[in-house]
Amino acid sequence: MENIKKFVAVLLTVALSGVLAACGNSSEESSSLPAGNSSAQNEDGGQTDRDVSDSEGNEAENTSGSSDNTKLNEQEDTDNSSAASNDGESVESSNDQNENHESNKDEYLKKLNKMEEADRYAEAKTTTAELVEQEAERYRTWDEELNKIYNLLEEQLDKGQMDQLRDEQLNWIQQRDETAKKSSLKYKGGSMEPLEYVATQASLTRKRCYLLVARYMK
Repeated sequence: MENIKKFVAVLLTVALSGVLAACGNSSEESSSLPAGNSSAQNEDGGQTDRDVSDSEGNEAENTSGSSDNTKLNEQEDTDNSSAASNDGESVESSNDQNENHESNKDEYLKKLNKMEEADRYAEAKTTTAELVEQEAERYRTWDEELNKIYNLLEEQLDKGQMDQLRDEQLNWIQQRDETAKKSSLKYKGGSMEPLEYVATQASLTRKRCYLLVARYMK
């Protein structure tokens, strides 16, 4: 009987100890968990604040950098536009000068073409004397035009070019007269001799006008 009482007392003691131990663990867990969570929340909260601050700083830097890049791009576009405008003006000015030079030459060639057309469609005379006079007039017209072209080239060419042209012109005059003389000798002693001579002079002078304009005129 006494043994049974001792056994029951031991069981009660063990059971009571287990209950007290369970209550102690529950109290410790209950007191520890909120503190840990609070610490985590504070740490997380602090990290979030720093992230927001860093994010705002980065956005400000990016905005500032973007603004600076935009200004630089605008400045470069302005400079490029100005350079392109200047280049365009230079090219346009150069083209205008070339067109003026070409138009001067073209206008003179058109003038020579009209003179030649007038010769071609002129009414031919009937007698030899009239033909000689007609060819002599044609020669005088082309010779006067040749002198005008020569004087115009004196204003356009530099000294070296003009000295060279002067020598060429003197040689050409000599060759023209020699060629005309040689051509007229085919009719030596006849009424066609003077006609052939002056007609050859007129034709060679006309060709010389075209040559000087095409080769030297600007």
